[in-house]
Amino acid sequence: MKISVNDVELYTLTDTQKNVIKNEVSSVIFDADMKRRLEWVLTHKYEQCFKKLKSEWDVKLVENGVQSIPTDQDAYAELVFEQPNYKDRATRDAEEA
Repeated sequence: MKISVNDVELYTLTDTQKNVIKNEVSSVIFDADMKRRLEWVLTHKYEQCFKKLKSEWDVKLVENGVQSIPTDQDAYAELVFEQPNYKDRATRDAEEA
């Protein structure tokens, strides 16, 4: 089983590794279970990052004079990214260095 993102292979489970997992996870649902687990990890990371972004930016948006703050997560994030004082992690790290 190969795990890829944007056509770049990131991780491969060998047949032995798959069989070890199949000792606990039925082979009937193995592929679906592995996909579900990967989706959970990425979704959980997104949710945690969004929670932190929102807690940091609720006050900043008011300070920036934003009158209307969307409740939709994607619209909220796009509003934050449009702010002149928004800096992503790489930019913040570079400025600290």
